[in-house]
Amino acid sequence: MTLLKAAKGEIAVIFDADYMPPKGIIRNIVMAFKDPEIGAVMGRVIPQNSETNLLTKLLTLERSAGYQVDQQARQNLGLIPQYGGTVGGFRRELVLNLGGFDPDILTEDTELTIKLLINGWKVAYNNRIECYEEVPEDWATRARQVRRWSRGHNQVMYKYLFKMLASTHISFWAKVDGVLLQCIYIIPLVLGIGVLDAIALFFMGEVQIYEGVFIFLVVAGFNVFGNFAPFYQIGTASLVDGFDNRVKLLPFILFNFLFNMIHSALGAIDALIDQFKPREIVWEKTQRYRQSQQP
Repeated sequence: MTLLKAAKGEIAVIFDADYMPPKGIIRNIVMAFKDPEIGAVMGRVIPQNSETNLLTKLLTLERSAGYQVDQQARQNLGLIPQYGGTVGGFRRELVLNLGGFDPDILTEDTELTIKLLINGWKVAYNNRIECYEEVPEDWATRARQVRRWSRGHNQVMYKYLFKMLASTHISFWAKVDGVLLQCIYIIPLVLGIGVLDAIALFFMGEVQIYEGVFIFLVVAGFNVFGNFAPFYQIGTASLVDGFDNRVKLLPFILFNFLFNMIHSALGAIDALIDQFKPREIVWEKTQRYRQSQQP
């Protein structure tokens, strides 16, 4: 916040420390603000260490689907493309006038997205604004990253969900999208509790055959249209990007999905504890792997 107040420009352009912005990207980001209704703009993130190991290859698939398909679809459909906190920018005075960033929330980008929408501003996504990043190369680092995202995302949900629903500036379908966006990291916890509950009821003899079939159909339907959605997105993004061979890694996405579920659930528990027992927020910096370049 101190740096934001000290800055003098109209637009604040943000990149994470491990990002490698190409020539001309700042101009491309700022050009989006010619639309006076846009409060923040987000570009596309592309891993530069995608071929390091299996994890980085899977994360490359995830990034491709998340930006090439998910973010672009939200933009095209007039829903909620999310400002991601890097490879983008926002109106500096506007953010300050809205109270700046909450230091107790770990995902300031998600908070800014929802806060802008509630106050009648738009968040835009531009798929042509591309920047390279360094994704985690080991599973322990990735686990901490997902858990931090989940905790911060759920903090935003607790603070803004009902405010968003009450806002007169957001369309009905954008609100539906906003609910799904804010609740995405609590779904693994809810689903996990449901699975454990179903197992317990089964062994207690409380689940009858008809109820079991009904539950199976509900869960199967949810998987087809919900949990399996990333697989569809990844397949589509791979074809659009022209990397057909990436589709061969789709079976490994199931492991990555289960891995993310576990650590998302842990982050959701962290956020729930925060609501009843406020704790000091400690930022765990993501490990960097790129070697410094010698002149």
